[in-house]
Amino acid sequence: MGGGIVIGMSSSEKRSFRVSPALLFKLAALGVVLAGVALMVLQGVDLKALFKSGLEFIRSLGPVTFFAAMAVLPSFGCPLTAFTLSALPVFGGQLGAPTVVGLALASITVNLAFSYWLARYALRPWVEKLLAWMGYTLPQVAEEDRLGLLVLVRVTPGPPYALQNFVLGMTAIPFGLYMAASLAIVSLFSAAFILFGDALVHGRGKMAFLAVSLFIAFSVGVKFLRRHYQREQAKTP
Repeated sequence: MGGGIVIGMSSSEKRSFRVSPALLFKLAALGVVLAGVALMVLQGVDLKALFKSGLEFIRSLGPVTFFAAMAVLPSFGCPLTAFTLSALPVFGGQLGAPTVVGLALASITVNLAFSYWLARYALRPWVEKLLAWMGYTLPQVAEEDRLGLLVLVRVTPGPPYALQNFVLGMTAIPFGLYMAASLAIVSLFSAAFILFGDALVHGRGKMAFLAVSLFIAFSVGVKFLRRHYQREQAKTP
């Protein structure tokens, strides 16, 4: 052959591209939603009117029912964002923004406590029996690792809110630590979503910009926080 140069890659330099099952599930779910929206558009469905009807239905339930549902249903898999995005557009005019935000954060506080009780006391004994039957035991978290685990679970993208609560409750992290760290993280993101939902519905550009800015700031902070705890875990022998 001629004097060409062949550049190869060593096995250590080769990188494989892997797609996690969780990502595939999210993409599939997004595809189903987009396909459903496209089908409704093709059939002439007025999505804006449908959306307004949905908000009116929620408004008709009243704030007591709404915030009570917000305090309970996310423990059983209902997305928390379904409540945070709709709370202010639906009840802001009736109650005022500060009251809505306060009630939403109170509902989240109740939900965090209820989720902890559900995982720690109602479900953990059954899970322990099941694992024992299979020859396994629940992992024990060292006292010095509890905060790091809690922060990593809360700030790692992917796991749904209900699953985060379930995992943390199963590890038997002390209730006070669980509530303090969880509220600090979940409340900040939820407040940003509440503001963004209202700005999205009413077309308030400044409010939307503020909500997005808060969300970006929280996300950047969370990224550095996650890296910090990952480095700390890597140092632990």
